[in-house]
Amino acid sequence: MKKLSGFPYTRVLVLGLAKSGTAAAQLLLESGVKVRINDFKADPDSPEVLYLKESGAEVITGGHPLSVLDDVDYVIKNPGIPYENPVVAEAVNRRLPVVTEVELTGWLHEGPMIAVTGSNGKTTTTTLIHQIIQADHKPVSLAGNIGHVSCEVARNTSEDETMVTELSSFQLLGTETFRPDIAVWLNLYEAHLDYHHTLDNYHKAKARITKNQTEEDVLVYNADDAAIGSFLPDVNAELIPFSLKEQGKGAWADETFIYFEQEAIMKKEDIVLVGEQNLQNILAAVAAVKANGIRSEAIVEVLSTFAGVPHRLQYVTNKNGRLFYNDSKATNLLATSYALRSFEKPVILLAGGLDRGTSFDGLIPYLGGVTSMVVFGETADLLAGAAAQAGISDVVKVETMQEAVKEAYQRSREDDVILLSPACASWDQYKTFEERGHMFIEAVHTL
Repeated sequence: MKKLSGFPYTRVLVLGLAKSGTAAAQLLLESGVKVRINDFKADPDSPEVLYLKESGAEVITGGHPLSVLDDVDYVIKNPGIPYENPVVAEAVNRRLPVVTEVELTGWLHEGPMIAVTGSNGKTTTTTLIHQIIQADHKPVSLAGNIGHVSCEVARNTSEDETMVTELSSFQLLGTETFRPDIAVWLNLYEAHLDYHHTLDNYHKAKARITKNQTEEDVLVYNADDAAIGSFLPDVNAELIPFSLKEQGKGAWADETFIYFEQEAIMKKEDIVLVGEQNLQNILAAVAAVKANGIRSEAIVEVLSTFAGVPHRLQYVTNKNGRLFYNDSKATNLLATSYALRSFEKPVILLAGGLDRGTSFDGLIPYLGGVTSMVVFGETADLLAGAAAQAGISDVVKVETMQEAVKEAYQRSREDDVILLSPACASWDQYKTFEERGHMFIEAVHTL
């Protein structure tokens, strides 16, 4: 496994363990860097903590004393820790670099890097890019917010291996020198304002994906997104657009085919994934892999069989003529609006979750095909209000996912779509959106 070479810092604070912090600490220790770890909730007697202690780390648990910054010249924080955290705020005040473990990847990975960000569609697009490169029989690895710690993956990559990584705004905000060869910017929408506080801060965090790119690099961007367009004058990389509206440049589509430049790649009817959102994701992936020199045959092979990733408009089953879809990853209005636009059949919508102070008025124009709504969580009443404004009279409030699925099925008819697309984060009732999605699938199969 590779170690850090030429790393200029000698004593690093790792703030927050979990998967990313543990991987970063282990890499630093094995590279000869002195490491101090501070995690409020970590069990000091857990196997992970004991291993890091035995490897030479100083571990402080049970609080966040500012003294953890003494003699430190670099801070690597868990992406979820806000900048209001006293230790992070003091580190910034002391002008210490505060980064996420993604920043370490650039010290390790020597091959091509494709990085994907956006408010929605990151996991689907990242997975598509990875599978298409695999289908072309080229060395490739998958990393980032998709579940594989970037610096851990980069320790095992070869010089000719493409690393495809999904990056959140939390991760990107903690980068300084990170520079992907191909950056993919899918969209921008109001999200994570509880963390970033303003839409401008959130947009600027996303823009860091291309901040260090040069004219030798490529930015694949959504030409239909005006917010992304406002950043383009400051981009140094070669620009490759993808679009559902404009034709002839980059990756695009008409009524029959998807294209790259003037090459017709394949018929849209032969693509397994459904929905406008997924068509955007597909075009972004096509642009990225073509910029990476991948053959069109590999694109056709994957798009003809790829049925989606779990919890992203995932087809579950057909039960007595009712089609069930799990879109638990839809944690904001944009994702749910895309899901609703994916179906021409009547929809029973299951929605609700964490209240982040967001109005659901923006969802109303997309509720025309919804015949009933089952709402739950902290936002249940707000979503019921939006349903009333949209003219939906059949709305029921429930407490559990089992109740939600049962009520949805009772209200459905043959040929209806029963769609879990919450438009909210899951943390009021579930640890993750994956847990919420699994509960939905289990409830469907036990009807």
